[in-house]
Amino acid sequence: MDFFEQQDQAHRQSRKLLFLFLLAVLAIVLAVNGSLALLWLWTAGSRGAGVHSYPHGFFVVNTAVTLLFIGGGTLVEMYRLRDGGDAVAQMAGGRLVLPSSQDLLERRLLNIVEEMALASGIACPRVYIMDREDAINAFAAGYQQNEAVVAVTHGSLSRLTRDELQGVIGHEFSHILNGDMRLNIKLIGVLFGIQMIAGFGQQLLYWGSRFGGSARSRDDKGPSAQVVLLALGAALFVIGYVGIFFGRLIKSAVSRQREFLADASSVQFTRNPDGIGGALRKIGGLTRENQCGSRIDNPHAEQLSHLFLGAARPNLLSGLFATHPPLQERLRRVYGHSVEMLDAGELIEPAAGLPEGGFGARNYEAAQPAHAVSADPGVSDSAALAFGHHSQSGPQLSPALLQAARDSATAEAVVYALLLDRSQADAYASQRGLLQQFAASQAALAEQLLAPIDRMPRSARLPLLDLCMPALKLLTAKQKADLLALAPKLIAADQHMTQAEFVLQTVLERRLDAHAGRALAIRYGALSALRPEVQLLLSLVAHSQAGAQAQAFARAAAVLPELSFQAGDLRAAASIDFFEVRAALDKLNRLAPLAKPFLILAMLAAASRDGQIGEESADLLRGVCAALDAPVPDAVAATYAGLCF
Repeated sequence: MDFFEQQDQAHRQSRKLLFLFLLAVLAIVLAVNGSLALLWLWTAGSRGAGVHSYPHGFFVVNTAVTLLFIGGGTLVEMYRLRDGGDAVAQMAGGRLVLPSSQDLLERRLLNIVEEMALASGIACPRVYIMDREDAINAFAAGYQQNEAVVAVTHGSLSRLTRDELQGVIGHEFSHILNGDMRLNIKLIGVLFGIQMIAGFGQQLLYWGSRFGGSARSRDDKGPSAQVVLLALGAALFVIGYVGIFFGRLIKSAVSRQREFLADASSVQFTRNPDGIGGALRKIGGLTRENQCGSRIDNPHAEQLSHLFLGAARPNLLSGLFATHPPLQERLRRVYGHSVEMLDAGELIEPAAGLPEGGFGARNYEAAQPAHAVSADPGVSDSAALAFGHHSQSGPQLSPALLQAARDSATAEAVVYALLLDRSQADAYASQRGLLQQFAASQAALAEQLLAPIDRMPRSARLPLLDLCMPALKLLTAKQKADLLALAPKLIAADQHMTQAEFVLQTVLERRLDAHAGRALAIRYGALSALRPEVQLLLSLVAHSQAGAQAQAFARAAAVLPELSFQAGDLRAAASIDFFEVRAALDKLNRLAPLAKPFLILAMLAAASRDGQIGEESADLLRGVCAALDAPVPDAVAATYAGLCF
């Protein structure tokens, strides 16, 4: 099952979530009305005789107030989580790790995240560490790939080897790529809403215990007001557990199978079952020794439990209602057979197990297939990203360039340097003037970085831009807006936009625009609804095949027979305007998840010549995939193999 099938399944899971939410609300409303009806009869004494004794609108008011609590709680929580992954990570007690961090264990974690992001062609997520959590656990959160975060516990850093930590990060990247994150954040808001009744009941118990006195009703009959308050609080608190019951039911309904998928995806991403397998075995070993295991002590642990790699809280409702599958079953699927748990061993020293000379990203070269990946048939080999071993044989980027890309104070200069063009003296002079006018503090460094950028391979330009993203996302909203406003001015300095400039601008805007983190509503169910836009995009890719444009377009047309493209449908290069392409991409991003892969396959067919994809075509496809919020295909990722950061 590939990325797009998982995206489609995530949308269908949202409908299941809505149904279960409505079922939970109905159960809570009935329970509240029943409890308040009994409480009314109890307090009314002999006056309460039958249904006619209830005040007018009694049940309507009860229902309205209950719905107000649930709906209001959900809306308030969703508003609180409007910042997406960052808000969730902070709720869990996470600390943002600066991309420029030189702490050795933090640098190891950052490099692993960078590796995964560069290989999959998505924006590099921001990284958080939960410093107070000694357990082995992690989660990914966000509304959309462009604003995803990855959070790990301190215990994961100090107890896991590099391979095991990479396995954990691979697991979390599966959640990013498969569309789980948006559903998981919705689930946080929904669960908060249906558990609001329990919180209100707890408050009534608190105030009832402090009420004091023994005030009676007017006729001095029935229980005291304090007893009524305590009874009402206790009833609502117990009813709140209806919400917890349904919360566990909802979590298990939408998340357990996705944990199996994420485990299998981690094995395929890393080609190493001992990565995620070793981490799970250490969780089991710690749990067996009555230590922390994967337990999270944060007060929001129950609310966030469905996000985590392992069970954040003991499974009080085991079996059908457990938030995570049993560890032994997960390990059996990873290895293909039962395995023993591992002793977590000594804590890893900051310099232990690190390659000499610091951290280096792994090459993205194909490795031998993992021997137990077949444990979950839901993931195909086409989704694998295949990391190899550390190597210094690939082209190295300048350390000064990498340092600048990872620092929020200088990452802007890297972007400007990527946009500067010294091939035309007049245009270059105009660009320098624009930098001095609008970004004087970055101008000198941008010119210094031109030389190392010119020396690096062309295939490293887009990965370098993605490496800048965590640092660029630390900029203020105004700084981001200024950067996005200056970029097109630099591009237009020579009165001409090249394909490379268009791709850089597309990726930059899709990653940093104020609306970049928002998922778009689906408007088109099939490619046939956007035939002119598909024609334009395939023509653009075909023209990257110099001298073989017609053959390239024909290969793409063969992938989409339902659109009936003919040779005459190939747009002339002179008629392709990049503003029109941008508008087309905006529409195509609103395609249904299962329609997008056919478009990408058609573009891939157009870009491939004798089984090879040129650097220009690869960059174009990487930019298009960024605009469509999709990971790059393996064949495109392979063109960036051998880069060492």
